[in-house]
Amino acid sequence: MNKVYLKRGKEESLLRFHPWIFSGAIHHLDNNIEEGEVVRVVTEKGDFIAVGHFQQGSIAVRVLTFNDVEIDDDFWTSRLQSALQMRLAIGLANNPQTNAYRLVHGEGDLLPGLIIDVYGDTAVMQAHSIGMHLARHTIASALAKVMKDHISNIYYKSETTLSFMEPENGFLLGETDNNIAIENGLKFYVDWLRGQKTGFFVDQRENRSLLEKYAKDKNVLNMFCYTGGFSFYAMRGGAKSVHSVDSSAKAIELTRRNVELNFPNDPRHEAFCEDAFKYLDKISGYDLIILDPPAFAKHRGALHNALKGYTRLNQKAFEKIEKGGILFTFSCSQVVTKEHFRNAVFTAAALAKRKVRILHQLHQPADHPINIYHPEGEYLKGLVLYVE
Repeated sequence: MNKVYLKRGKEESLLRFHPWIFSGAIHHLDNNIEEGEVVRVVTEKGDFIAVGHFQQGSIAVRVLTFNDVEIDDDFWTSRLQSALQMRLAIGLANNPQTNAYRLVHGEGDLLPGLIIDVYGDTAVMQAHSIGMHLARHTIASALAKVMKDHISNIYYKSETTLSFMEPENGFLLGETDNNIAIENGLKFYVDWLRGQKTGFFVDQRENRSLLEKYAKDKNVLNMFCYTGGFSFYAMRGGAKSVHSVDSSAKAIELTRRNVELNFPNDPRHEAFCEDAFKYLDKISGYDLIILDPPAFAKHRGALHNALKGYTRLNQKAFEKIEKGGILFTFSCSQVVTKEHFRNAVFTAAALAKRKVRILHQLHQPADHPINIYHPEGEYLKGLVLYVE
């Protein structure tokens, strides 16, 4: 196994079990290390620290283990078994009312660079590092063994996350065209072929459930609706009307299909393919608004503009929402901290001159765990606000 040698003193974060090694911390490498290769990380003197996947870029090594072990079939099986046990412990992996959940959440499950979402009897696997991509067949074999009582199919979907490599999406195990999953008793189509992420945003499950409790007799606006998750929860909650808005025609089509799957021919729902800010400029009469935009900042260099974007978007919603209305507002940008997001929303409230109270502070669900040594894993932030 080739070695990566750290500069003196750069092992301190690793001694606190942080799973990332940045390129600036590296003193030198063994010759001929290839991207995605499993490497041993050692101090300048050669003392062992960790084993991980090497990759060119800012994050040079993603740590798989702090033990000096081989990354073999037993390693993958053990990590996946641990991930499954946690989902069983929190009541997700054997729940007939919810068969959609995240099985592996990267660093949160000590498998940095790997995402696995389960939709019924299909697991959708996504690599965010070259190392995980190269190991996909071995991982799929271990996954099939660990999940033999839960899944029949494994679909690999990394064309968007590793676009520079042009990996080919497709089934690694089985094959199916049954792409309907269940969340809290509601059905939805999963577009794992062309959809964003793995085909659905399972991280909003608990927040959608909370929204349902507030929806009765409300006129609801679901901005950036994607597949319409918040929309059909609002309808089950007894909303008077629900309008879904997204700039993507494909998203609107999927939203309509999902609403029809749960509430066929229900006149309460309408969907609009339109830019969010243009739509907000012309609307009125909504007393429950959901703002769940895509990530405004994917790296630190975009943080300033992202915060301006969150402020502008929320200000517009504060200006338009009815008196006594409720706003669900989110950020899924990892580089935007809870404090950043709150400040942006508070600034928006002040600019809109509205009295606002916090009812709930929201976050990602338990199947998206945060490694205690990797606080960067806390990416989803949300607020539920009462607006006078």
